[in-house]
Amino acid sequence: MCGIAGYHGGNIAPERAADYLRRMVAALRHRGPDAEGIVIRGDTGLAHSRLSIVGLADGAQPMESEDETLAVSFNGEIFNYVELRDDLKARGHRFRTTSDTEVLLAGYAEKGLDCLADFNGDFAFALHDERARTLVLARDRMGVRPLFYTQHDGALFFASEIKALLALPGMTAEIDPLALDQIFTLWCPIPPRTAYRNIHELPPGHLMIVADDRRTIRPWWQLSYPDRKDAPPADSMDDQTEALRALLDDATRIRLRADVPVGAYLSGGLDSSLIAALAAKTVTHGLKTFSLTFRSAEHDESAWQRQMAASLGVLSDSVECTMETIAEHLPQVMRHIECPILRTAPVPLALLSARVREQGMKVVLTGEGADEIFAGYDLFREARVRRFCGRQPESPRRPRLFQRLYPYLPGLKQQSPEYLARFFAFGAEALDDPLYSHRPRFRSTAAAKLFFSADLRQDIGDYDAAADLAAQLPADFRRWHPLHQAQYLETAFLLPGYILSSQGDRVMMANAVEGRFPFLDHRVVAFAAGLSPDAKLNGLREKHILKQAARGLVPAAIIDRPKQPYRAPDSEVFAGPATPACLDDALSQERLAQSGLFNVQAVGKLKEKVLKGQVTGFRDNAAFIGILSTELLRGPSAARPHLASSEIGKH
Repeated sequence: MCGIAGYHGGNIAPERAADYLRRMVAALRHRGPDAEGIVIRGDTGLAHSRLSIVGLADGAQPMESEDETLAVSFNGEIFNYVELRDDLKARGHRFRTTSDTEVLLAGYAEKGLDCLADFNGDFAFALHDERARTLVLARDRMGVRPLFYTQHDGALFFASEIKALLALPGMTAEIDPLALDQIFTLWCPIPPRTAYRNIHELPPGHLMIVADDRRTIRPWWQLSYPDRKDAPPADSMDDQTEALRALLDDATRIRLRADVPVGAYLSGGLDSSLIAALAAKTVTHGLKTFSLTFRSAEHDESAWQRQMAASLGVLSDSVECTMETIAEHLPQVMRHIECPILRTAPVPLALLSARVREQGMKVVLTGEGADEIFAGYDLFREARVRRFCGRQPESPRRPRLFQRLYPYLPGLKQQSPEYLARFFAFGAEALDDPLYSHRPRFRSTAAAKLFFSADLRQDIGDYDAAADLAAQLPADFRRWHPLHQAQYLETAFLLPGYILSSQGDRVMMANAVEGRFPFLDHRVVAFAAGLSPDAKLNGLREKHILKQAARGLVPAAIIDRPKQPYRAPDSEVFAGPATPACLDDALSQERLAQSGLFNVQAVGKLKEKVLKGQVTGFRDNAAFIGILSTELLRGPSAARPHLASSEIGKH
């Protein structure tokens, strides 16, 4: 795991190029504090900040091939590099190092871009091919590792984080109004758009080829599901369960490959517990786990964490996250996230990765991805209930089903059937709407746009973020089962755009900790996509086959416990007599007026409600954290963005 940066083109003088590369790599030092390197090859420069995990003594980067025709700056891991190296040796390749980086170079030399299909890993890399006079940028299938780019000073610049691009002389950070509209609807921007104008993100599973000043961006992998009529029946469950367990076992095993110790996050839920159980079988010297605890029962899962750690007999460490620590650390965390957020959930995860690093560890396994690929989220069950209720929208009994879906939301139990029917809007939306499963979420989130300023609304115009998302769906999307359509929306957009970014790579690498995700092994993803919908969501039982696979590895009490999604206290962390300094600074009338993004009077009233502890609903919580995080990102001296009419509808 590392940070990468570089440029291509622009006829930049070598002295100036070296200065640019050093500036960028310095901005990424938190990602790779172990070593740094730069190399300039004609009109291309590569930079690297290294977190040494594999090939500690001989994996320095940027790395060149033996004949110096190829050079790469590589972030991430190729977990099956051992098997690939053996195969490449049999084909006549010689290796000077023990690193997976050299396997990447040899794989490209052997197969060209077809080598990507062989890689089982999480990565982003820039590879310069001198013979072909091309630069290749590539990103892993699921979007675990980030890669951003921009045009500046006549050249293409790229980096693992936006802050490295902003380190270039003359670069400015300006919030993109359409990105803000997307975030306040979909929770994250639609790539290649980012929170900042003129700074772009290479989408997951895509590559960019730059040759003769021409850029070609195309997918090299795409998530797909069988046609609805071809979805296999949920039979042979025993065989499928055995196959799934074998896949997860191998996915976990190869993600334990490292020349440093590997730990595991343990939330107390099924997903992380299963990964920890599989890892504990291989880590003979004792697996160390790390957990978050909260003082509020609504968020705390410490009892389940202790039970799982005890059942495995593993070392356990935990971080108690208080209201005060979340409020205190939000500004610092935002500098790493580089995108507005609607929840404070990334902050405790940043504190957890800091504890991992304090304990001298660089790598942890996590359970992310299971909810997306095995239909674990309440949203999937909710969509099924909405479709069921939509067939009899006048029934007073069917809305009560929603109360069963959200036992951790006590306020929902107090609502009338009429309110529930209106909120979840069953019967009011077309069942063939491609975004049917997500409409309630998008509607609830978009309500926070009430706080947008008149100028921002004018800049956004009639742009529709949800319609933009729908326009980018695969051609065969409508042929999939409704559950698979909902899974695609979660897995292809929210997972890389928020879960793996704001709650994943960015807060982990802020402390130079690499997260590894066995559930996102592409073999596991493909296996899960090919399963019958009922194998994943059996009635209203989420992750059915995964729960079957966990039997005997995870205590039954954890497998069968009601789902409690990871959440953290939101606006309530700012309630009380001691107002955090960041609040008065970021949300001052002067700052908001200068920003021009939000309605000054409306935000002032919302702030007062927050300080008095009177905010309880989703809209005001999301709006407050979204507004605050945007202003923290924007900074006190940033100019108000203006959106040219030619950019409406573009991304």
